[in-house]
Amino acid sequence: MPVRRKHALRRTKDGTPPAAADLPAGGAVHYEAFGRVMAALATEADFIESCRDLTWWRGADPSWHVEWRDGPFAAEVAALLSDRMPGLVTTGTSGDSCAVLDVMGVRFELRAIDPMGRARVRARPGLWRLAEALDTTRRTNTRHPWEELLGG
Repeated sequence: MPVRRKHALRRTKDGTPPAAADLPAGGAVHYEAFGRVMAALATEADFIESCRDLTWWRGADPSWHVEWRDGPFAAEVAALLSDRMPGLVTTGTSGDSCAVLDVMGVRFELRAIDPMGRARVRARPGLWRLAEALDTTRRTNTRHPWEELLGG
C-alpha cells in the first residue's frame, strides 16, 4: 500500500523542484531564533529554578509562545533576553504578566502566570537553592557534604 504524504511539497508537472517562494514560512530562522532564546534562558539558573512550569509552543502565525508559572515578571525576562542577545532582539510591549519581542524577525510572546519578580524569587527561602548550595563563603551550622566525606 503506497504511503501518502499530506504535507510534502510536490514537484511541478515538468519535474522541477518547488521554488523558494513555495517553501513554508519560518523554516530554519524560526527554529534558530527559538534555540537562541532557550539557550539564553538556560544560562540563567535563577530563572530555571524559579519557574515551576515552563512550556512553549508554536503559534498559528510564525511565532513562539513561552509561558511559565511563578518566577520573574515577563518584562524582566524580555530585558534579560535583550541583554543576552544584543542586536538580535527588538522589544515590543512588556508588562508584569505579558511581553512581546522580536528575535531575528520571529515574534515571541512571553507570558508569566502568577509572577513573583526576580527580587522576591531570590529572597524566597526554598528547600534547594543552587546559588546558596554553591556559595562556600558563608559559614552555616550544618556540615557541608565534602566535610562529611572527608571527616572534617
